[in-house]
Amino acid sequence: MRKAIAAVLMTLATAAAALLVTASPASAHGYISSPPSRQAMCAQGRVANCGAIVYEPQSVEGPKGLTSCSGGNSRFAQLDNPNMGWPATSVGNTVTFNWVFTARHATTNWEYFVGGTRIAVIDGGGRQPDATASHTVNLGGRTGRILVLARWNVADTVNAFYSCVDLQVGGGGGGNPTPTPTQPSPTPSQSPTASPTASQPPAGTTTWASGTAYKVGDRVTYNGVTYQCLQAHTAIPGWEPPNVPALWKRV
Repeated sequence: MRKAIAAVLMTLATAAAALLVTASPASAHGYISSPPSRQAMCAQGRVANCGAIVYEPQSVEGPKGLTSCSGGNSRFAQLDNPNMGWPATSVGNTVTFNWVFTARHATTNWEYFVGGTRIAVIDGGGRQPDATASHTVNLGGRTGRILVLARWNVADTVNAFYSCVDLQVGGGGGGNPTPTPTQPSPTPSQSPTASPTASQPPAGTTTWASGTAYKVGDRVTYNGVTYQCLQAHTAIPGWEPPNVPALWKRV
């Protein structure tokens, strides 16, 4: 009897372990940084009341095959709400979407959708991507305001990462989006009411530089703004502090 009970318990333990492996999230993380995705808008403080996505824009992960901005993740349900006042970036009919990966993973492909119609697919070849990736996508003659859903399908799990981008598509032309200022408020040195010392960064602050290894708590300046490191990493082009709120916060 004891042997039978032990065998049953072993079977249950094996099944539970298998479920944990299947349900565990991928070790990869990433999102579209420009044109700013909804999670990037939240992390940059350009949209209010976003909830937890402010702190982890790279973590919109859910099962493959979904068509929701939140990836079916209830923690990020605000991303599915069309009434959040999402700004739309003005673009032509051809747009370059720039991804930032704070942790990389072998990739099946990236897919782009408008209104449930897939307009582009980029093959990942089962390879680990670089720390950044750019995809140029033709919007197929669409005009006016549209929502692009991008889906990053990792190669060896059941999960994908989701990123939605609000666009205002003009007639003719093409290329990259009209630049939008990421720091709309004047810096202390520009403010007529700022004190003479307000523009000075805190002691120990250095200028951000690609190739530098940063640890949690390090402070840098970039374009006159001070940031604090949230995750230890070695900086590379494309990981400038305004582009990766998962790695840096403005202070």
